[in-house]
Amino acid sequence: MRRTVRTRVRRFDENGLVDARADSLAGEEPLEVRLDGEQFTVTMRTPGDDVELIAGFLLSEGIVTDWEQILRVDFSAGIDPDGTRNLNVARVNLEPGTWDRDLYQARQIYTSSACGICGTASIEAVQRTTTHPIVLDAMSDDGPVAGPVITAKALLQLPDLLREEQKLFGSTGGVHAAGLFRMVRDTEDRADETGPVGVADRVEMLAVREDVGRHNAVDKVIGWAMQEGLLPLSDTVLQVSGRASFELVQKAAMAGIPVLSAVSAPSGLAVDLGREQGITVVGFNRGKGLNAYSHHERVV
Repeated sequence: MRRTVRTRVRRFDENGLVDARADSLAGEEPLEVRLDGEQFTVTMRTPGDDVELIAGFLLSEGIVTDWEQILRVDFSAGIDPDGTRNLNVARVNLEPGTWDRDLYQARQIYTSSACGICGTASIEAVQRTTTHPIVLDAMSDDGPVAGPVITAKALLQLPDLLREEQKLFGSTGGVHAAGLFRMVRDTEDRADETGPVGVADRVEMLAVREDVGRHNAVDKVIGWAMQEGLLPLSDTVLQVSGRASFELVQKAAMAGIPVLSAVSAPSGLAVDLGREQGITVVGFNRGKGLNAYSHHERVV
């Protein structure tokens, strides 16, 4: 699937050439998406899991709400000059009436003009288009919030669990990863020191995907969940290998994911969106400690 590319590398230190050897690099190729006969977008990605990537991207953009609206994904149009198929062009057909291109372009223009100028406008654009909103039925310091609740100990396990599944990173060192984990909650009454009933004290891995683009990795796991009929993802945590940007919180909001955890820092706008959407944004989750920037009451 061209996920990796072999190359030759010459290794140097301060004294000069050490050795010459083979090395593996992460694959990166363009993927053009043609939506209902029109060119829609081109993204650079690591080849593989492309149907999931397309599905997750269409959900994140507010174009589809579930897998049944995607009728066909055909890669036969991607042909190199020598006549070989490269799988880099996807023709996608949607259920008639699923989207209005003019309305979509108007929304994109509005969102783009707001980014970097008015964070409130960007957040409002997401609020208008989210298809799986998180139900808000309780109050917190940040405003309304809903369950589930998870222990800090369970969250702190996520980076290591994700790292164990990063096979492509292990061979190339050049890709991001996103992992989707289900919160496992107790169902039996208990009255001891281990914690209250209904608190998730462990997680179950659902899917892990890797890509040169962190947003692509997230789209791939969300697209997988769409195919499996799991939306909304109201009992899950999304763990990412890098920082928590606005666009990653946006993708979580579109899929109904209540907790986004990152090994690095979030941006200010990402935290603002988390507060507005009822999402717990966790940063600097590195196995020994973490910061909860929004809706911290979900972490116990």
